Parts: sequence; C-alpha cells; structure tokens
Amino acid sequence: MSFDTTAGTRGARQPAGFVFRGETRVMAGRIRKGRARFLGFNALVLTTIGHKTGIERTTPVGWFPGPDGSWLIVASAAGAAGNPAWYYNIAAHPGQVQVEVEGRKVAVVAEQLHGAERAAAWQQITAASPRFAQYQQKTDRELPIIRLVPRSGPQTPHE
Repeated sequence: MSFDTTAGTRGARQPAGFVFRGETRVMAGRIRKGRARFLGFNALVLTTIGHKTGIERTTPVGWFPGPDGSWLIVASAAGAAGNPAWYYNIAAHPGQVQVEVEGRKVAVVAEQLHGAERAAAWQQITAASPRFAQYQQKTDRELPIIRLVPRSGPQTPHE
C-alpha cells in the first residue's frame, strides 16, 4: 500500500522545539521501563530511519490493536496541516521500522491503510480515543493510519 497523504492547507500547530524533544525522550524512557500508557491509551516507541538523513529516529506514539497481532498508529501530529516527520521516514523505509512495546523490540513492516480497511480502523480508533476525531476536525488532510505488522524471524527481547 502506498504512503500518499500530502500535507493539508490548515491545521493546528505541529508540536516541535527543544521542550517537545525533551518530553519525547522522557516519554520514550517511560515506555521502555514498562509504563506504556500515554494520554489514556497504550504507547510504543517507534524507530524509523530518517528519510533525509538516514539517521535512526525514535518517537513515542499511541497505538491501537490491529488484526492478527498488528499495531495501528495514527499520523495525526495533533491535527497539524503537515504529517509528522516519522510518517515520511516510514514512507521512505517501510521495511526498516521497529517498535519497542511490552518489554520487547519487534521488527515490523509498515503499511498505510486505505478505503474500507482504513474506515473500519478509524471507527475503532475514534471510539477508543475521541481525541483523534478532534484532531481530524482541525485539519483538512485525512489523518493517515499505519498498520505495523511483525516481520517474520526472531525477535529481540528488550534489555
């Protein structure tokens, strides 16, 4: 499936800056220590490869259970006009993504949901966390939903 969501023309201010980066590091540390709740839902640490730099990047994100043990994440950027940087990183390297969740590191393949599959996932996500419906109202882009599916092969336990 393609990663084809372009930036919108309106939306909230995208979280950024020194303070945001510090909060991101703190939250990632908490998730790694087993406190995997964030703003009322489960959270994981998403590791991607920078689409411009090629440098490994980590970001804490909320997740929702997908079919067959997958994880669903939303590229909401809090309703900003633009997609979060991690969305572009995944689009550039969908097979080089890893999550840290429930005390383990899991290599995953990322795919963007479209059509009826996206609509069903969106209904599940907004029922569990109405905050995402509010984010959608702030922007004119359709918030991408990404399914993270474990790659086959051995998994690395979290150390």
